[in-house]
Amino acid sequence: MTTDGGSGPHGPDERPKRRGRPARTAGTTGPGARERILEAARTEFAERGYDKTSIRGIAKKAAVDAALVHHYFGTKDEVFAAAIEVSFEPALVIPAVLTGGTDGLGERLARYFIGVWENPATRAPLLAIMRSALTHEAAAKVLRGFVLRRLLERVAEALDVPDPTFRAELAASHMIGIAMLRYVIKAEPLASADPEKIVAMVAPTLQRYLAQA
Repeated sequence: MTTDGGSGPHGPDERPKRRGRPARTAGTTGPGARERILEAARTEFAERGYDKTSIRGIAKKAAVDAALVHHYFGTKDEVFAAAIEVSFEPALVIPAVLTGGTDGLGERLARYFIGVWENPATRAPLLAIMRSALTHEAAAKVLRGFVLRRLLERVAEALDVPDPTFRAELAASHMIGIAMLRYVIKAEPLASADPEKIVAMVAPTLQRYLAQA
């Protein structure tokens, strides 16, 4: 029996929730929700790897509805790419790397790349993508698309040099190889070498790849 006309058997504050839509509360919507989802995705990919991470798991970690993850990012691949982009921040880094033109470009790029890997906060999701790319084509595609297209190729094209894509791929192969041996496989003596020594050794090669006519 109801006492307030039209409120129904659930009472005025207990209406059934619609399926397929995230609950609209301060904790699950708004500007903070997207950041929480990204942080949760970084953690899940780092701890569980690409194959064992799910949209539902990311949503649970972020304390949001899975529909909200799809709303902001779409597919699992797109969440993965966004989590990686947070580590590299290409929109901020590329202008800084290109400052000064070709002079010192190899050193700036090497220092930036090694710096990202040396930072524990940005290293974790990168370890996840490196490990996953070895066995999962979807993860390898994200790695290729982001590191090559979103980062190195944009740097090369901005320098107005011939064969920018080929140069970008050479630079990418060099830096990804270093990351694999130093941070994933942990091969010595590279794994324990001083980062500054690595930058000094790698910078001239990157300079030649990206800037030499």
